[in-house]
Order: sequence, then C-alpha cells, then structure tokens
Amino acid sequence: MSFSAREKLRRFLDLFSGEDHVLLPIVADPDAIASAMAVKRLLWRKVSSVTIANVNKISRPDNLAMVRLLSVGMVPYSQVDSSRHNCVILVDAQPNHHPVFENLKIRAILDHHPNTNPQVDFADIRPDYGAVSSMLTEYLKAARIKPSSKLATGLYLGIKTDTANFERQALMEDVRAFQFLFRHTNTALARRIEQAEIKRGFLKFYLKAIESYKIRKARCYVHLDQVPSPDLCVLIADFFMHLDSITWSIVSGIYQDRLIVIFRNDGLRKNAGLVARESFGPWGKAGGHKSAARAEAVLEQLKDEINLNDSQLVVRWIIRRVEKRATYARAGGTAQ
Repeated sequence: MSFSAREKLRRFLDLFSGEDHVLLPIVADPDAIASAMAVKRLLWRKVSSVTIANVNKISRPDNLAMVRLLSVGMVPYSQVDSSRHNCVILVDAQPNHHPVFENLKIRAILDHHPNTNPQVDFADIRPDYGAVSSMLTEYLKAARIKPSSKLATGLYLGIKTDTANFERQALMEDVRAFQFLFRHTNTALARRIEQAEIKRGFLKFYLKAIESYKIRKARCYVHLDQVPSPDLCVLIADFFMHLDSITWSIVSGIYQDRLIVIFRNDGLRKNAGLVARESFGPWGKAGGHKSAARAEAVLEQLKDEINLNDSQLVVRWIIRRVEKRATYARAGGTAQ
C-alpha cells in the first residue's frame, strides 16, 4: 500500500515521545549528513534530544567543510554513551551497511538503497530515489516546515552528490525536491563546500596513483597500499574518471583490517554495484549503485588468496576479478 507524504510523516512522528533520546548514527557523506540534519529538525520539540554521530572517520575535504560550515553538531560514534539513548534511527543506510548498525536496536529507517527488509517499527525505503535528501525534503514539506538556509543547503548538496548532478539514477521527485530546496539554498555556501581544499597530506597518494595507474579496456586501476581513510580512494576514483576515454575507475587501498575497493563508471550499460558484489562479495561487504559502488574485503579472509604486501599482485588480482565480471554486468542487473 502506498501512503501519502503526510501519512508517512504522521506514522514516523507517532513513533516518538518527549521521553525519547534519539541517536542518529551515520556513515557520513553529504546525503547522510543532510538527511540526519532534516530528521533532527523534524523531531525538534518532539523528543528530548537528538544526537548525530559519525561511525566513520571523516577525511574528505567536502564532507569536513559541510560539517563545519553547516554547523551540523556531529560527534564521533566512539564518544557516544549509547546507554543515554533509547531510540536509534538510520538514514541512508540499513543494518547490514556497517558493523556498528548490526548491533543496534533500530526503531526507524529512511533509505534509498535496495531493500533488505529490516525488522523495524518503521521503514521508508525507496530504491528508485536518487537521494534520501529528496525523501526528507518531502517530509519537511508535509510538515509545513520551511528549511533554514543551512538545512536547505545540506539537502541540496545531498541530492547533487548522490545523483552526480542528475547524471545517475533519479526520479522526477528528486528534481522537484531540488527545485524546492534551491529557493532556500545559500549557493555561495554550497560552492565553498563543493570546492573545499584537498589536504596537502593527500598529495603523495595522488602522485602514487598517477605514477602507478593501469588501464585495461578503458578501465583505470589504482592500488594505493595503506591509506589513512577510505575517502581517499573515493577522491582518487572520482579524479581518474576525468581521464579521456576512461569508462571505469577502480581504486583500492588497505584500511585497518580491510581491502577497500571503490568503483566509478560512466553509467552507460554497466552496473558498478553488481560488479562489486560479484567480484568481492565472497570476502566481505560489497554493493552500490549503477555508476558508483564499494567493496570491503576482510584481510583475514584474503590471506590465502593474495599476497597483500605486493602491490603489483594485488592490482593483477583485482583486474582479473573485475574483468571477468564487468563485461557481463549490464544495466539489467540488480545492485545491492
């Protein structure tokens, strides 16, 4: 049964009372950050408190700038006393998206990834939407809340980022949300966030990538060895998509106990999420969207598969696995 935006809002708000202390743990990116901000605004005066907590280390310049310039008030999850919160809401995620989420008692989920049918009191999951920020904009409109300039700017960036300026999957609902937000957005502030400076410490990784990249069948491969953050792999994967004639960018690095592999492509007749899942799913978590995806393979499970201390061997192993599947992963596949 399909419910109107106003009915969904009512069902969502009915879950909470003034006694609730809400925790919003997120894997921080523009869509998740903005969506968490919107939920916090919706619950203002409805609950006792709302805490937004990032479970990942934030290192991407645009994400850091977004948190700072929009005054998000976010804290690292490691600093949160979970005993002080009796209610958890997930945005832009489901329980299987991060190990932290799997151990939480979740009351509500607002997401646009493929539906894993989580057992929660309230789930609004719309895989066809380009961004959760679009969904939260509908909730704000149903609540007759005019978003502040900072909230509108965050949601505007959330939609821009997750739809890649509407080059990735998007619905007319995403367009309508974007048009509504544009009237309230501080575009100068949005531009400052989008053009945030790259950390000087990252330059050596760009140099390594430029000196070592390999191209096979219009696919660019880079392995960075140990990285200070998975976000660095994302930045470099986006960077290489600007190369002439490149249709795929696959960038990997080792972070803590996992091999991180980031996928980007031009979105034409290819499914990055399906390639990620079929190439690396046996060793960890993998999936994503048609033109952007991610895999996290557990190093312990890879020790008999590949020598992770030899960069050349790692790149060859990744190439073999991706090349075997990318040819067959067409748009008709279902990314998870």
